[in-house]
Amino acid sequence: MGMGMPQTRYARSGDVMIAYQVLGEGPFDVVITPSEVSHVELQWEVAGWAALLRGIAEQARVLVFDKRGTGMSDRVAGAPTLEERSDDIRAVMDAAGSQRAALAGFMDGVPMSVVFAASHPERVSALVLYGGMARVLWAPDYLFGDTEREARNELEEIIESLVTPGGGEAWLRRDAPSADQDEVQALARVWRYGASPGTFEALYRMNMAMDVREVLPLVSAPTLVLHQRADPWVSVKHGPYLAQHIPGAVYVELDGAEHVPTAATAPRLLAQMLPFLREAVTRAVPEPDKVLATVLFSDIVGSTARAAELGDARWRELLIEHHARVRAQLARYRGTEVDTAGDGFSPGSTGRPAASAARWRSATRSANSACRSGSACTPASARCWTARWPGSRSRSAPGCRRGRRLARCWCRRRSRTWSPAPGSPSKTAAWPS
Repeated sequence: MGMGMPQTRYARSGDVMIAYQVLGEGPFDVVITPSEVSHVELQWEVAGWAALLRGIAEQARVLVFDKRGTGMSDRVAGAPTLEERSDDIRAVMDAAGSQRAALAGFMDGVPMSVVFAASHPERVSALVLYGGMARVLWAPDYLFGDTEREARNELEEIIESLVTPGGGEAWLRRDAPSADQDEVQALARVWRYGASPGTFEALYRMNMAMDVREVLPLVSAPTLVLHQRADPWVSVKHGPYLAQHIPGAVYVELDGAEHVPTAATAPRLLAQMLPFLREAVTRAVPEPDKVLATVLFSDIVGSTARAAELGDARWRELLIEHHARVRAQLARYRGTEVDTAGDGFSPGSTGRPAASAARWRSATRSANSACRSGSACTPASARCWTARWPGSRSRSAPGCRRGRRLARCWCRRRSRTWSPAPGSPSKTAAWPS
């Protein structure tokens, strides 16, 4: 087709550098969120993947990248969170000057794409999801997931194949039966250079804990879900679930038995993807009425006792240090401060609950009023409210991650009242209805 390998570039996402490439000059942008392991340069030796990228690039500008920890992107300790990996999409789009793009997520790039589309609806024109799932493990309300034992056994088999000479090729032949020997060997090179066995194990375990089911209804972009009927790795039952829970999504089941796109299956994928993308990106952008948001609440445990123990000067230094760390995280993730009262932020506070209770009441009423009016629930600045007030119990919104200071919530333009513990400064909170 005459389209060679593009130059590899780097985008900064926090303190990590993300490798990416740009090809094509079409009228709209498509960001490819890759599968478990990728390598932006070696992928051009894989016939099926190269055909897929070049086919899309004939009609669009394509951005393709390596997820953090894999390929040519920076290695990271352990496994990054789903939120961190999703934010790498934003970093690549910003670096490439893309304000709005369609996302095409492949395999475990599907949850990343879903989270980004729900968090940044104004930047996503369309969504294509191939061979993915909302959740890996079985649950009483998700019967077609793997049991934990099945998932662990599969992981052991994969790791064993990766450390055994020739084992990787044998395993990839199962996932891509239509690939010829050259394509299988090229895929094996991508896996060897893209991630070590230890890195893959950490990513696999992270995926085992992943669950984006509650995020699916928040996706507002036109969505196409594709799945191979006899996918040997991800059951075909996962595909209809995604389509049924994303508003307006279209589901197409392909007659194939592969997990990895190959030279044989790439034309069929392009035949579904390209007409959908051409039509979807021309639609008017509706204003979303809901968006996925994150709230960070910071608290210093035992502040009254610690303030008495350290003395005013050392306590002030501790608060300033804490203040700087929290502000650094807000800057990294482009967050917005709602309140700086109390020992969590204010360098001038004594940290004693009695001294800051009035500020808590004022800030809580302000946040609740914003959520009730809908002014806080915009794509650029959406937030829910969860806090621990002096003299009250912690209260997390339904659907949030319990036991963490970082709570992922829904934020909608309506609120529900509840009665908190005695002594709490407010009786209204913007929990989802």
